Amino acid sequence: MAFSSVPYSLTLPILCLAICSLSLTYSAFTSQDYNDALGKSILFFEGQRSGKLPPDQRLKWRADSGLSDGSSSYVDLVGGYYDAGDNVKFGLPMAFTTTLLAWSVIEFGSSMQSQIQNARSAIRWSTDYLLKAATATPGTLYVQLGDPNKDHQCWERPEDMDTPRNVYKVTTQSPGSDVAAETAAALAAASIVFHDSDPSYSTKLLQTAMKVKHSIHICSHFSGLTTHISDKVGSCYVQVFDFADKYRGSYSDSLNSVVCPFYCSYSGYHDELLWGASWIHRASQNASYLAYIQSNGHTLGADDDDYSFSWDDKRAGTKGFLEKNIQEFELYKAHSDNYICSLIPGSPNFQAQYTPGGLLYKGSESNLQYVTSSAFLLLTYAKYLSANGGVASCGSSTVTAQKLISQAQKQVDYILGNNPAKMSYMVGFGQRYPLYVHHRGSSIPSVNAHPDHIGCNDGFQYLHSGSPNPNVLVGAILGGPDSSDNFADDRNNYQQSEPATYINAPFVGAVAFFSAKSTAT
Repeated sequence: MAFSSVPYSLTLPILCLAICSLSLTYSAFTSQDYNDALGKSILFFEGQRSGKLPPDQRLKWRADSGLSDGSSSYVDLVGGYYDAGDNVKFGLPMAFTTTLLAWSVIEFGSSMQSQIQNARSAIRWSTDYLLKAATATPGTLYVQLGDPNKDHQCWERPEDMDTPRNVYKVTTQSPGSDVAAETAAALAAASIVFHDSDPSYSTKLLQTAMKVKHSIHICSHFSGLTTHISDKVGSCYVQVFDFADKYRGSYSDSLNSVVCPFYCSYSGYHDELLWGASWIHRASQNASYLAYIQSNGHTLGADDDDYSFSWDDKRAGTKGFLEKNIQEFELYKAHSDNYICSLIPGSPNFQAQYTPGGLLYKGSESNLQYVTSSAFLLLTYAKYLSANGGVASCGSSTVTAQKLISQAQKQVDYILGNNPAKMSYMVGFGQRYPLYVHHRGSSIPSVNAHPDHIGCNDGFQYLHSGSPNPNVLVGAILGGPDSSDNFADDRNNYQQSEPATYINAPFVGAVAFFSAKSTAT
């Protein structure tokens, strides 16, 4: 999996070469290239699937896995995604991945053309699981499958895994506002995606996410939390955002070493509460969520200027989202502008660090997660500015939507191969890409090629093998190069060579945008 570190301290930006300039340039890639990258960026999620695979599964080297997930707690938790190169299902990054995939479709789905159904399928694979996790037991949200410490002692295909599939949950007594509010955001965002194509599913997603003011029924066997009849058979389930807000606390405190240091909630849960409420308001237009944001925004971090957007910290994304989607929140424009301007070289507010080759650099582990999320926010903000004829205010200067698009395109193009190493950091894209990916299923012969069970310790021969991965994890974007543009194509270097779902999710929207554009930025 992709470990996280305590949020980095902003470092002094280094001088950028010409690639960081704001002058408009021509891309190294055509709209057809971007469309190819779009299809592959979505295909990657099929390699991360857990559960019973469908007949139309395209990555044929994967097979069914985790078919008894949840059985130890007498619940069905089959499905969902493995987060990265391991076999654990972590709820917080999975929910964030889902929110960003949905947001990608909401903003740029009109540019996805033949890939729109694949994008919806990628979202639904996750939301089907999140619905189970949220509705299986009243007053409970299941947030993780698998013991990460035991899992990381093995190198096994998901089809073979025999490590403990422990079930972890947050409850009213052991809260997890961060993971619950992010789950609510994911369900709400996805409800928008399915609003036209599957209205009943969309309604189910939104009802699960939001608190219902007048419940049809309060479950007789559970008190103290709003519940609701979800469908005609009358199953009772928790309203996820209500749960997150009413029973406040970080899941890191409740679950400790089970989630830390893997996906510890370093930023706390305030950002997720504001993020979740924002998405539910967007999906439902329920005035109570607007009132919630107005009443709680300041205490939940809306006034903070933060310069990162990731599975852990949603503040930068929330403020741009609020400004764009809720007219009453133009007051957040200054904060959104501060984040955007921090990314633009030459701006008085410029704070970011770039590599000599022009890549945004924020951390040594899985750095490309920050690159893809920032590129996506640049494009969504550019879309907002274009629609409103506005500019971003950067101190005494302004930045146009076109400059934001140009900066985002440089980051996207760097990932796809326009970089000093002339290497694509998306597996399977271009003429040269990483071959030694830190990913169990990709690095071990498939069950088709090697039907016999490969045990926990037996798999390490493949981790340390000098041969390329036998199974190509098409579309996977890896952690990426270091601050000097150096990249070690080495399975053991997980900081650089491990993929993750939350790296790919915002990239789906970014390449969709460029797939519909001409080669000129």
